[in-house]
Amino acid sequence: MRNSSLLSLSLFLLVVACSTHNVRAQTQPLVVPTARLLTMPSDVRSLSRPRRVSDTTTSITSLSEANDIERRAFESTNVARVKNGLAPLVWDAALWQVARTHSQNMVRGGYFSHETPDGVRLRDRVRAVGIAHFRVLGENIAYNQGYDDPGGFAVERWMISAGHRANILSNEFEQSAVGSFVAPDGTVYLTQVFIKR
Repeated sequence: MRNSSLLSLSLFLLVVACSTHNVRAQTQPLVVPTARLLTMPSDVRSLSRPRRVSDTTTSITSLSEANDIERRAFESTNVARVKNGLAPLVWDAALWQVARTHSQNMVRGGYFSHETPDGVRLRDRVRAVGIAHFRVLGENIAYNQGYDDPGGFAVERWMISAGHRANILSNEFEQSAVGSFVAPDGTVYLTQVFIKR
């Protein structure tokens, strides 16, 4: 009788142990998509002394040379503008260089901001690529992970955020570009720059 009770208890513990293992396997956290957005108002008009930003990108001349993420974000932006009665923005290769470099620098520098840790701001970055004069500048930044269309998703989220939407739908801007960079963990950083010269 005693042996049969021990055997029953052992079987019960084995079943409990197996059940616990299965529950843990089923409830392990899945990779959950994440996103974060930040906007810079479109009223950046003041002049300042430019600071050098390291050029770590190769120049491109047209939207067709941008990567899929950048093209998708740019095209989605223009779709939103046209739906709201605005003219589409024109792709600007110099702004692409500013945007791509900033996304890359955020990944490599471990920050998420319009201003670099050493104080370089958008107007400084724009001047560093040779744009000496402009009337209005604006910038949206975002990162996301786990989405099939990171560029389209960023624009979708920007459009439901007042500050980002204001930049996208501003009739003051005429040119734009989006630059992206993918971190080692798969997080996609996007920088969208707007200008009127």
